Amino acid sequence: MHLLIVDGLNLIRRVHAAVQPAPPAEIDLSRVVDACRSSLARLLRHAPFSHAVCVMDSEAPSWRHQLYPDYKANRDPMPTSLRDALGDILAAFSDLGVRQVHKDGFEADDVIATIAVRVTGAGGRVTIASTDKSFCQLLRERLEVFDHFSDRYLDAEYVHQRFDVEPETLSTLFALTGNPSVSVPGVRSVGLRTAAGLIHEHGDLDAILAAAASMDSHVGSRLRADREAARLAMQLLSLRTDVELGLNLRDFRRE
Repeated sequence: MHLLIVDGLNLIRRVHAAVQPAPPAEIDLSRVVDACRSSLARLLRHAPFSHAVCVMDSEAPSWRHQLYPDYKANRDPMPTSLRDALGDILAAFSDLGVRQVHKDGFEADDVIATIAVRVTGAGGRVTIASTDKSFCQLLRERLEVFDHFSDRYLDAEYVHQRFDVEPETLSTLFALTGNPSVSVPGVRSVGLRTAAGLIHEHGDLDAILAAAASMDSHVGSRLRADREAARLAMQLLSLRTDVELGLNLRDFRRE
């Protein structure tokens, strides 16, 4: 069994951005729908997937917003033209045999991570189609991340080259550096290179923060000052794999 999990808004928003005229002008929504359908159809031809699902964000605030109200505060709202086309886009996906799911209170990332981990744990293979590098923290046997816009796998080698750490330590690296794209600060003055060095020397976040007590350096003082920000970032930027979905894999089987 090989399941394709599509990060729905990641695909849809990238396609919309490519179709959107520059400078912005009135857009033909049918072009957006057709382009999204074509993008998904091309993705479905990438491998003989036996199952497929498109995961979307819920309209309801997620637990991350409740924990940290500034989460994604700097994100531009979805363009009205795209919101108006969503229903037709998802209907086109259904015509291709790809069901859409979401879960109130959780982001699509958590739903994707939950499905992926459960399927691989049961012996299946999973391909997550997304350009979002946060999914790389899930990499393991039979679980892969595919950026079909660049036609490349975001695999362990990619993680080593891009971040200089192992996939399983990415959550610690993200906790230290934060993620400005979702308005989550980490430890001030700690960038990717410094974070990778701390991970190589000390290990996980708890070990790094414990070691900071005896660090006689600017980095040590920043770690001590921003330890709670780092712990909060760890919560916000780690993917949940415990979402109760009430779904059956039979629902995702392709005709």
